[in-house]
Amino acid sequence: MRKYEDTYRHKGLRKKLMDVLKDKGITDNNVLAAMNNIPRHFFLDSAFDEIAYEDRAFPISEGQTISQPYTVAYQTQLLQVKPFDKILEIGTGSIYQATVLAEMGAKVFTIERQKVLFEKTKNYIFKTTYPNLKFFFGDGYEGLPTFAPFDKVIITAAAPFIPPKLIEQLKAGGKMVVPLNEGEHQRMLRITKNVDGGGGTTEEAFQNFSFVPMLTGKQG
Repeated sequence: MRKYEDTYRHKGLRKKLMDVLKDKGITDNNVLAAMNNIPRHFFLDSAFDEIAYEDRAFPISEGQTISQPYTVAYQTQLLQVKPFDKILEIGTGSIYQATVLAEMGAKVFTIERQKVLFEKTKNYIFKTTYPNLKFFFGDGYEGLPTFAPFDKVIITAAAPFIPPKLIEQLKAGGKMVVPLNEGEHQRMLRITKNVDGGGGTTEEAFQNFSFVPMLTGKQG
């Protein structure tokens, strides 16, 4: 059984990482505070414990990764998270991004298509800490119509197109953050659903990133 410890050394490394994120342009203090409170090494294999606070992605399993801290901070900042926001996350992965959102006071509904990764959510160390975080096994392209509408949607994989069902499940005035493109690099978009009730959207384009592809269906 793995022993989870968050030492003074870990906390110090985390603080240094927050300074790195600030230097790279992360200005939302609520995002930085949430990430500073969460032991990222808990979400990685214990073999990565010593380097968990480097600003880079790491493999988890099933060909997936835990995103680079800068990427997590960047997407979260674009999402403009407010306490009690109802957020749909596509791609649970390591659960780190979802935990950041939950730490910020959002009500998070996260979908994972890989059964192996979804099964790991049953042993999620912070299950009692974040009752506002709910896990689902399913196809991210379908979203969660039963729980819609959502204030925000965040996609943590490279989408080849903007999933129409996820736009439908977004509230008027709601925002979606999605890395868009099938190639090696994706442009980060923030999509705002127009408030006129017609279902139209407004897009803003930001930096390029590199994500694993967003796939259809369920695996396993």
